[in-house]
Amino acid sequence: MLNLIKNEWIKIFKQVSTYIMIGFLLLVIIAAGGITKYVESKEKPANENWKQELIAQNEQYKKQLADVELAAPSLKEFYSKEIAINEYRIEHNLPPQDSYSVWDFIKESSGLTSFVGLLVIIIASGIVAHEFSWGTIKILLIKPYKRWKILMAKYITTVLYLLTMLAILFATVSILGLIIFGKGTTDSVHLAYVNGAVVEQNLLLYLIKTYILNSLSVFLLTTMAFMISAVFRNSGLAIGISIFLLLMGGTITNLLAAKFDWAKYSLFANTNLMQYVDGVPLVDGMTLSFSILMIIIYFVIFHAMAFVFFTKRDIAN
Repeated sequence: MLNLIKNEWIKIFKQVSTYIMIGFLLLVIIAAGGITKYVESKEKPANENWKQELIAQNEQYKKQLADVELAAPSLKEFYSKEIAINEYRIEHNLPPQDSYSVWDFIKESSGLTSFVGLLVIIIASGIVAHEFSWGTIKILLIKPYKRWKILMAKYITTVLYLLTMLAILFATVSILGLIIFGKGTTDSVHLAYVNGAVVEQNLLLYLIKTYILNSLSVFLLTTMAFMISAVFRNSGLAIGISIFLLLMGGTITNLLAAKFDWAKYSLFANTNLMQYVDGVPLVDGMTLSFSILMIIIYFVIFHAMAFVFFTKRDIAN
């Protein structure tokens, strides 16, 4: 098994596109840091009248909240969250930070996990399908390994590549943020909005949870892309479906959740575990244990389809 994984890893890094992806990721992070630095330099530092500013901001949010009664739950949640946090700051005399630091940059860059997912999906979609399109599948199956071991090695390699890209993302964001924005303080408090109430959380622990939980949806989409590649032997189909769901899956689920309770059984209603850490469940009655169970079910289904089709199908051509 280890030799199979090693061979698959070598195959990935023999492709020029792999290095292009890594370079593209680094360029996006650097660009994000430069833009953030420029925007941050234009912002005015917090002043003594910050409470009045937050009060005025809340009035504006309340007007906008009244105008979005028919909007997606996520938009309503955003305004409700901002209002509650501002009120908490005023009540507990917690002014907004007057300086941007590496911790803020790490937090805001957590959204780049979706971009990492976009790059890894391309690898996951082709790692099986390309064996058929290039005609190398017969050579691979001649080797003294069972089919399920070959497929498992490809999947493990895909996951390792995903972890590598996430590590590059976190390391680059941390180093660049430290250089551009400074170290700040690690004892800063993050104000989270959980089940309609504001709670204080350790900033460092919050950032770790954010990156781990944001990576979960990417992990599942990578698994789905791998499954489609194994079932249909078509990398284009796997890439197209997976990227569409990566970009639109959450939005579509939010729209469905506004009207139908059964939306809670969809994949994208459950992959965002941050809703239990810093937000409100998408559908009333959803719990962390429910979402974990649904994720396990989808994960098993994806793998069952991939392994059944790959191991049982006749390789005729």
